[in-house]
Amino acid sequence: MAPTLYDKKPEIGDLIEIFRGSYQHWAVYVGDGFVVHLAPSSEVPNAGASSMMSVLTENAMVKKQELWAVVGTNKWKINNSLDDKYEPRPVHIIVREASALVGAELPYCVFRGNCEHFATELRYGKAESRQVRKAGETVMVAGLTAAAIFGFVALAGAFFGESKEEKKNKQ
Repeated sequence: MAPTLYDKKPEIGDLIEIFRGSYQHWAVYVGDGFVVHLAPSSEVPNAGASSMMSVLTENAMVKKQELWAVVGTNKWKINNSLDDKYEPRPVHIIVREASALVGAELPYCVFRGNCEHFATELRYGKAESRQVRKAGETVMVAGLTAAAIFGFVALAGAFFGESKEEKKNKQ
């Protein structure tokens, strides 16, 4: 069952995290049931914020839509987890800046300028994406793990493998 707006009603300026499977889409609640978010400007039918097209585009459109139109059947939550790191800006500034951007086409980069960067910049004045940082950390750990395994195999081969001279002598 999808959560309802009244499970925990967002307050103006809250960040809304929407779970889209392998990634999260982010929006800023601006009141009266509406959010402002950065969505792909793709003209492909149904290539909205829930589409993988969102990571393949170079530009995105700032949209103001009803929360439920953006959430659809996905789970969502209020996520102001950066409040412990940054002071949220006054709500009138968040709403003013979000409203001023509606309809604008902005450059989009999954690593440096995605919907989470957009939302956190509106709330805190700082563009940050924890999901990009977590993905980067995962890639680093996977790379280090692969390098460690390769290094261990090479080291084991050096210690326990036969040298060319030993192989030659056996023949």
